Amino acid sequence: MKYVKKNQFLVWFLVLSLMSFATIVYGNTLEEQEKKVLNEFKGVIPPENIKTVDDLYKTWQEVQEGKSKAIIMDIRTESEFDSGHIFGSNNIDSGHAYLIPKKITDSNTEIWVLCRTENRGTYFTGLLHKYGYKNANFVNKGIVGWIEKGFPLVNKYMGEFKVTKYNKELKEEYTMRENK
Repeated sequence: MKYVKKNQFLVWFLVLSLMSFATIVYGNTLEEQEKKVLNEFKGVIPPENIKTVDDLYKTWQEVQEGKSKAIIMDIRTESEFDSGHIFGSNNIDSGHAYLIPKKITDSNTEIWVLCRTENRGTYFTGLLHKYGYKNANFVNKGIVGWIEKGFPLVNKYMGEFKVTKYNKELKEEYTMRENK
């Protein structure tokens, strides 16, 4: 019995050692794998389809003036979108890229994809290119870049507004008040 337990220990020790060695040698931590996959999706997006916030602003103005039929697609969550978004933009959650071919059937449609900064947008735009959309544009820096440029946002509670300072880490203490 001692012999069996000792062998089991040695087998587990060897397995864990090999896994650790493979991680060190091959750099296959999950975080590194995610970065690798993200870079693969970036590679699917042609360089001419990686756009700046200024490029988006120009296109947005053209859409507002009726000079462009481009679709501005904000892929942040519903609550992110509702807190403030670009006037006239469409909202679809980043996990629902599979719905786009059912909604936008022309592979030449000009689509501008933005998220909060860049990760979700990279994956989403990469998927659109894999689906065959030729004019899917990824907006680098996303809505944060839009805010930092001082461009306007809207929501149903405040209308149009500008954010004077973006702070992802903002934490507030709330106090409750009784309704009287």
